[in-house]
Amino acid sequence: MGSKLSGRDLIKLGFPKNNAVNIALGQIHRYRKKEKKSTILEEAKQVLLAPEKYKNHGTWGKLAEELTVPVKVQMQKLSGQSAPFSVFGEDVIDERAKQQLYDALKLPVAVQGALMPDAHSGYGLPIGGVLATDHAVIPYGVGVDIGCRMSMSVFDIPASYMTGKSDKLKGILQDHTKFGMKETHDKKMDHEIFSHPGFSDIPLVRKLLDKAYRQLGTSGGGNHFVEFGFATITETVPGSKLPPGEYLALLSHSGSRGLGAAIARHYTYLATKQCPLPDHVKHLAWLDMDTHDGQEYWTAMNLAGDYAKACHENIHYRVASALGRRISFTVGNHHNFAWKETVNGKPCIVHRKGATPAGQGQLGIIPGSMTAPGYIVKGLGNPESLRSASHGTGRVFSRKACKERFTGHDMKKILKTKGVTLIGGNVDEAPMAYKDIGKVMQLQDELVQVLGTFTPVIVRMNS
Repeated sequence: MGSKLSGRDLIKLGFPKNNAVNIALGQIHRYRKKEKKSTILEEAKQVLLAPEKYKNHGTWGKLAEELTVPVKVQMQKLSGQSAPFSVFGEDVIDERAKQQLYDALKLPVAVQGALMPDAHSGYGLPIGGVLATDHAVIPYGVGVDIGCRMSMSVFDIPASYMTGKSDKLKGILQDHTKFGMKETHDKKMDHEIFSHPGFSDIPLVRKLLDKAYRQLGTSGGGNHFVEFGFATITETVPGSKLPPGEYLALLSHSGSRGLGAAIARHYTYLATKQCPLPDHVKHLAWLDMDTHDGQEYWTAMNLAGDYAKACHENIHYRVASALGRRISFTVGNHHNFAWKETVNGKPCIVHRKGATPAGQGQLGIIPGSMTAPGYIVKGLGNPESLRSASHGTGRVFSRKACKERFTGHDMKKILKTKGVTLIGGNVDEAPMAYKDIGKVMQLQDELVQVLGTFTPVIVRMNS
C-alpha cells in the first residue's frame, strides 16, 4: 500500500466510530495490504453505501455484517446442568477425557454428547468425543487436522501374493509415499479439488492453494501411515463384488495437511475472540452458524475434508499404479469433522473428534495399532452414540510416556513377533502405546457390525 491506511481515513469516508473500523482495518491488513490505498478506500466506500451486497464477500463480508447485524461479543457462562450423554467403555477411558466431555456438555449450545471406547484427553473435545450443538460449530471440536480419515482399498489379489512379493511391496511404499513437513512427490498431479470455489472465494484459503497443490498425495507425521496388509472379509461388503475371503489391501491414515491446520488455527482464533469462555474451556469457543465467520469456516472445513479425501485418492492411485493392478473397492471415512444432522428431531451440528460416523448401513474402517488388526464395519445407527463409533483403538500412553517407558529394541521385538515390517516410525507410536483393539470392539458391538478385518504386514510412517 503506497501510504498506510488508517482508521481516520475510514472515518472520513463516513464509517461509524465503532468496531466496524477495527474490522475493516483487520481485513485490509490481513488480505489486501499490498494494494493501492486509493483502490482499497474506493471499495470500502462501496461497502459502506451498500453493505448487503457484500454479505458473503471474502474480504468485505465480515465488515458488511458489522454494518448491518453486528456479532454480539459477550463472556459465555457454562450451564449448571449437563446436556444428556452416553459413555461407551467407561472403565477403559481416563478421567481427564471424561471431564473434558462433561465440560463440553455444559456449553449453552450443547444438545447431546457421547464418548467412544477409544477416548483419551485432547484439546477442546477429547479424542473420541462426539458433541451435537445448536446452530454452532466449534473449530476445536473438529480438531486441527480437519478431515483426518481412514481409507482402505482392496485388490482382487489373494493375500498369499504377499508371501513372495514383500520386497516389491516394501519398495512401492518407500518410493511412492511421502510423509511429514518436507517430503513431496517429484511428479505433481492435478485434481478436481483445486477448482473448488473456496480456493478463490476465501482469501485465507486462496493463499494456501500452492501448499495444498504441493502436498497432495502426502501424509502427515505422528500416527499417520500407509500400509499393505490383508483384508479378511467375513461378510459381503455392500458395493463390493468380492466374495468373502482374504485379499491384498492397502490402508492409509492422514488428513488435510497444512491446509487444514491453517484453517483450524485461523478460525479457532476468531472463535475465541467472538465467544470468550472460562479459561479451562477456552478451546471450546464456537462460531454461530448465522455469522459470516461461521459460514466461512463451514465452507473452509468442508473444503479441507474434500482435500483430505483427494489426498487419499492420490496415495491409493499412485500405489495401485506402481503395483500394476486395479482397486476392487475402497472404504473410507472422516473422523475429525462436523456434520449437519438431526438429533431427536432437532437440526444440529454433530462434531466427531476422533470418532467414526456409524449411521445405519454406513461403511467404515477402524484401525488397530501397527501390529493389531483393524476392523471393516457397518454402522448400526445407534442414537445413543449419536450414530458414531471409535476411530481406532485409542492411546494408553502419551507420546512422552512412550519415550520414557519403551526403547527401539522393545518395539523391534514385538514387530518381529507379529511379522510386521516397519519403514520409518518412532517409539512414540509403539504398539504398546495403544489399547486392546479387541476389547474396544467388544465395547461398541451395539454401534457397528463387523464385516471383516485388516491385518497390517508392511507399515510405512514418517521417520
